[in-house]
This record gives sequence, C-alpha cells and structure tokens, in this order.
Amino acid sequence: MAIKRSLSTETRNNWLIDAGLLIGALIASLSGVYFLFLPVGGFQGGRNPMYGVTILFERSTWGDLHIWGSILMIAVAAVHITIHWKWITGMVRRSLNELFGPNRHLNNRSRFNVGINSVVGVSGLVTAITGIYLLFFPGGAHGVPDPNIIFTRTTWDLIHTWAGVAMIVAGVVHFAIHWKWVTKVTNKLFGARQPARETSIGTSNQNSKVVN
Repeated sequence: MAIKRSLSTETRNNWLIDAGLLIGALIASLSGVYFLFLPVGGFQGGRNPMYGVTILFERSTWGDLHIWGSILMIAVAAVHITIHWKWITGMVRRSLNELFGPNRHLNNRSRFNVGINSVVGVSGLVTAITGIYLLFFPGGAHGVPDPNIIFTRTTWDLIHTWAGVAMIVAGVVHFAIHWKWVTKVTNKLFGARQPARETSIGTSNQNSKVVN
C-alpha cells in the first residue's frame, strides 16, 4: 500500500494552466530582456559595442522565441482569465467597495494582492496590445514608412518595453506571494509516494505477538 496524495481536478488544472503561463512568460521575458540590452541598431552612427553579439541563438531566433512565447502567454492568460472570471469580477467589486464604499472588509494582505494582480493584468494587457501592433505594423525601418497609428512606432515600442518591465516585476512578486501554494501542489503532483512497508511490517509483528 502507498500513501495517497489527494489533489482535486480543479487544483491540478489550475497548476497546469499556471505552468503554461509561466513557461510562456519566461520565454517572452528572457527574449525581451535580450532585445532590451542588445538593440538592433548602433548608437551615434553605429558605435554600439553590443551590436552583432550572439548569445546562445541568432537574433532572428530570439525574435521567433519572443513572438511564440508571447502568443503562448496570451493564449494561456485568456484561459486563466476565463476560468477565474467570477473571482476577478468579485474582487473588482470588493476593491471598488473598499475604495469608495462605506464598509471596508479587505485586510492589508488582500489589498496588496489585489494591487499586484491589477498591475499584472493591466501591464500584461498593454504589453499584449502593443506587441500585436508592433508585429502587424512593422513600418518605420528600412525605408518602410511609419504608419503612425495613434503614436509613432518608437512610442509604441517604448510603451511595450516599459509595460513589459512592469509586468515582469509584478509577475515575480505575484509568484513569490503564491510560492507556498506552488510548492505544495507541485510536491503533490510529482513528489515520490512513500510506501507504507514499515507500517505494514510493524502491524504484522504486532499481530504475530498477539497470536503467540
């Protein structure tokens, strides 16, 4: 016999969704950091000491990783939001009542958690929208005219960069807050099952003594 590690289907599904979100976010974030510190062009007439530097992959591969990691992150985030929509709307109502209503029920930890989740959600949405714009409107370089939709491409790029930075920082804090839940569920999913051999042997010995 083995010790059972019970885990509900809902919790297991939440873990799988969060794992997919984490993988997409890591790929998108690491590739985004690469582009942030290794810009495509040179500074002041091409005097960029980091220009043309290859780290693990070619620049085009980093670009593909950034695009597909972001698509994975957006897709999984959409599923995550859909599943937790009732919780999200409920927390929004509670937060609005907390800010503008006469009664206050949220403790400081809950307020902080709601604030971090809000930063993750808003910055993630802005990052996704600006990323989609930059993907489908690639003008403004190599002789292609800038479409100038609402902002210049440079402004879109800046918004995308700093929204991404805010999302990464808030995401790390969010992950740290839920670290105990992550480790607990992960251990239940992948932890080694401990056989109850010693217990069985001890019980058998006791039974033998009783018989004798």
